[in-house]
Amino acid sequence: MSEPTGAARRRGPFRVGDQVQLTDPKGRHYTFTLEAGKQFHTHKGAFPHDELIGAPEGSVVRTTGNVAYLALRPLLPDYVLSMPRGAAVVYPKDAGQILAMADIFAGARVVEAGVGSGSLSSFLLRAIGDHGMLHSYERRADFAEIATQNVERYFGGPHPAWQLTVGDLQDNLSDTDVDRVILDMLAPWECLEPVAKALVPGGILCAYVATTTQLARTVEAIREHGSFNEPAAWETMVRTWHVEGLAVRPDHRMIGHTGFLLTARRLADGVEPPLRRRRPAKGAYGEDYTGPGSGSGGAGADR
Repeated sequence: MSEPTGAARRRGPFRVGDQVQLTDPKGRHYTFTLEAGKQFHTHKGAFPHDELIGAPEGSVVRTTGNVAYLALRPLLPDYVLSMPRGAAVVYPKDAGQILAMADIFAGARVVEAGVGSGSLSSFLLRAIGDHGMLHSYERRADFAEIATQNVERYFGGPHPAWQLTVGDLQDNLSDTDVDRVILDMLAPWECLEPVAKALVPGGILCAYVATTTQLARTVEAIREHGSFNEPAAWETMVRTWHVEGLAVRPDHRMIGHTGFLLTARRLADGVEPPLRRRRPAKGAYGEDYTGPGSGSGGAGADR
């Protein structure tokens, strides 16, 4: 039985072509690709790549300046933060939420719009495996090229489950019986009709947006469309902790807002979503509100 794509690159001794992440005594990371006969240089000296080729992961190497570096393969979260970028990457904390809350499973048929630098594509491909399907759409050809290079560098070549189309999702989406749709784009509300047609009943739409304005407009458009259940919206923040003896405290810096996530599930054809029982706050839909459902009484008046 053949191994899943990229799995062989994640275990065993270091080989030529492997990516290595070095950690210095201060916790700083340096990533490079192993090449026979080459040397890795730092301001604290150098050491030959050959010293790591054939060595087990977790080895320690010393430079000519007698500084010790821990050598490990970079994890996917490390890789996406250090890879070349065309657009901003989806951070690991948000990618993890997408995989969990959009319920990405092995063999899933997924559509992704907004590839950027290939960060989320890499997470999705590893989750769905060789027998799933990820069809990604990217408007910009230069971003698509960078994303392709990053994904293939991580998996060691083309992934059999990945198809990348350069163009707008709403103009090119022809996939059917899709389990999940992930939208990382400026105006996800413009894609709801083709997305609804592509998703299977019970399928999940997950949108990743940067601002409260985008979040509000997307949620209201989903409610107005009528093919989805009540969307859920949230953001995730990560705070690391300093642990040193009795000095246990939160670190002074944290990974705060990067974006908002929202999910909604596709209803069966011909089914109307249940009425919302929770009334909106007074003034939530003012006279100047021009979003979806802004007719008489405001969008939330009869929900």
